[in-house]
Amino acid sequence: MTELPPAVQQVFDATNHGDSEAFLDAFTEDGQVDDWGRTFTGRAEIAGWNDRENIGVQAHFEVRDARTTGDTTTVTLQVSGNGFNGPGTFEFLLRDDHVARMRIR
Repeated sequence: MTELPPAVQQVFDATNHGDSEAFLDAFTEDGQVDDWGRTFTGRAEIAGWNDRENIGVQAHFEVRDARTTGDTTTVTLQVSGNGFNGPGTFEFLLRDDHVARMRIR
């Protein structure tokens, strides 16, 4: 398994610790969350998504595998909490040491 880039690790650590500010700070100003085709762009939209579907439902991520190719990191993980529970794949596109896009599949 590849060591996670700091911004990707920050997304997971912030989620697991319920730290919304740290979660949002991991993203670029124009960052995106693509959650199975539903796209949330910019801090305000990502914050709303986070409140409804991530930290707001006490999500917890356990990384199972990760690989980085260029500026893209793909992570397989187990999700638990009071929302979705099960396996997931997150793909992160990084720019300037921040997450420019987090795509969930």
